[in-house]
Amino acid sequence: MKKVEIAVGIIRAQDGQIFITQRGENSHLAGFWEFPGGKIESDETPFMTLQRELAEEIDIHIHQAKFLKTIEYQYSDRFIIIHAYLVDEWDGEPFAKEGQPSRWVDEDELNADDFPDANRTLIEMLKNQEKVI
Repeated sequence: MKKVEIAVGIIRAQDGQIFITQRGENSHLAGFWEFPGGKIESDETPFMTLQRELAEEIDIHIHQAKFLKTIEYQYSDRFIIIHAYLVDEWDGEPFAKEGQPSRWVDEDELNADDFPDANRTLIEMLKNQEKVI
């Protein structure tokens, strides 16, 4: 069974909107929306991965982030470990550098059915903000 460990950032603007991107056609779970991030390399901490991936994928630079939760999820073909962070301060303007669709959405408009199953817990946390902040 393949094990994948990733770090993701929940990019939240001052108005409360969340930045999300859509998974590419050739990726695992193609077409679903996701929080930006990526795979942790062997020499990285989850936060280092978050910094690198957000710079590579959406062209923002972060100096700090609030750790939210680690989620483990078993798909039929792989085991996923997600380290999720809340990012509400950054340099730059987020956009999908790889050309995939991206958008800002209100927290209450996040629909768990639009995301991979492993993200359901994060979406529930965001919708119950008192648990996040």
